[in-house]
Amino acid sequence: MNRLRKWWVWVVLLLTLVLAGAAYRAWTSNGAEPQYKTGKVEQGAITASVSASGTLSPVVSVQVGSQVSGQIKELYVDFNSEVRQGQLIARIDPETFEYRVRQAQADLEAARAQVLTQQAQIAAQQAQAAQAEVNLAEAKRDFDQKQQLVEKGFISAAERDKARAVYHAQVEQANAARAQVRVAQAGSGNAQAAVKQREAALAQARIELERTAIKAPVNGVVIKRSVEQGQTVAASLQAPELFIIAENLADMRVDTAIDESEIGRIRTGQQASFTVDAYPGRTFEGRVNQIRKSAQNVSNVVTYMVEVDAANPRKELLPGMTANVRIVTDTRNDVLKVPNAALRFRPAGASAQRGDAAGNGGDGQAAQGQSQGRGQGAAMRARLEKELQLNEEQKGKLEPIFASLRDKMMAAREAPEEQRQKFMERSRSEMRAQIMEILTPEQKRKYEEISAEQGSRRGTYSSGRLYALDENGQTREIQVRVGLTDGSMTEVAAPDLKPGMAVVTGAVRSQQQEKPTAARGPRMF
Repeated sequence: MNRLRKWWVWVVLLLTLVLAGAAYRAWTSNGAEPQYKTGKVEQGAITASVSASGTLSPVVSVQVGSQVSGQIKELYVDFNSEVRQGQLIARIDPETFEYRVRQAQADLEAARAQVLTQQAQIAAQQAQAAQAEVNLAEAKRDFDQKQQLVEKGFISAAERDKARAVYHAQVEQANAARAQVRVAQAGSGNAQAAVKQREAALAQARIELERTAIKAPVNGVVIKRSVEQGQTVAASLQAPELFIIAENLADMRVDTAIDESEIGRIRTGQQASFTVDAYPGRTFEGRVNQIRKSAQNVSNVVTYMVEVDAANPRKELLPGMTANVRIVTDTRNDVLKVPNAALRFRPAGASAQRGDAAGNGGDGQAAQGQSQGRGQGAAMRARLEKELQLNEEQKGKLEPIFASLRDKMMAAREAPEEQRQKFMERSRSEMRAQIMEILTPEQKRKYEEISAEQGSRRGTYSSGRLYALDENGQTREIQVRVGLTDGSMTEVAAPDLKPGMAVVTGAVRSQQQEKPTAARGPRMF
């Protein structure tokens, strides 16, 4: 019995020690100082880019169609056939069009014969008119003689009156003969016009006959054939597609859709690179050639097409391939940069601490930001006054515009981070519109150049914060100016930042914190 009692005493002591150890470990785990992951502030170059996907196509591709309807009688080329300009590549059955040419030729010959007939009629009418003129002259001479004889009393007045009647009758006959000549000449003109119509009809019939021979409009390679031999094509409303010829596969183009939020960063001439699934691990180089101003709206997503030209000397890139494009929008050298995680990290209680800082020392920070904004605004205003040569009236209108911009920028600091950048850009756009209203056309052109330069310098700068560790292992907040990002690193600027400085990128969770709390076992009854 004593031995059993001693055994129970030892069991109770052992359980007490185990529970005490567990309680101590829990107490030390909950009271331990938090551990952080850190990264370093680096100094070097950073490149910002815009990524999108697009489709490869030839720089120049020509769609070959048919202007006439008919049955495809012969095909002379196929896919991948190299063709020369003017080469015969297909033929539509020409029989119907040959008959049309023959009919047009017959009509032309008939019209020419009608012209000859009209010319003969003109000659006949002119002969009759000449005879009438001779008769008229003879009647007039007879009338004049009898008039003289009547005056001398050799003949009676009745003889003179008879000669006068004959003379007037000859005048009317002569007029009728002249009218007949003009009618014949008009008929000849109609016949000649009919000849021209028949000549035009014959030319059109010959052109349609020539169009049955489909020829290559450019030098290149056939990349698509849409018809088969014996197929009938109809060109009543539009020219049906027969072939597509790529003029030069050594020069390719990528048509890529860029989102409206990023299109403002794209400029003609920017360097670009892209990859295709057919050649994994390889990167092809290109350059932005054109930014199309026509917007595409798909499911309320607005995009703009950007053309990227790329050389394809080995003709490895084929039309239709999907390209993953990366366009370099800006590059800055010798700048400070930190991991993106450092800008996202927020320690526990950061919101409250930030609120206290705003309440206690926020006025000083606001005053500093306002002073900096005023300095930049004053410098910009002085530049505009000097380079645009503003008069006194324009200078007076410029001051309220910049004052309004300063107020809006200060208000933007209180906006949520996701809306701050859009609010600031909208305020700058309103300012530019107001300034444009007070400028002359010549000043407007110069101001657009200055605005473009300022926009490229400003880039995507915004405000942010990160946290560094002090000597005691406590986090210290640093306000920074955030610039370009390449997806993993972000450009930052602040007076307190130095290359090699450790910044917090995340918190290290202990194993006790990571493990879920163990469920209690079943109660023992």
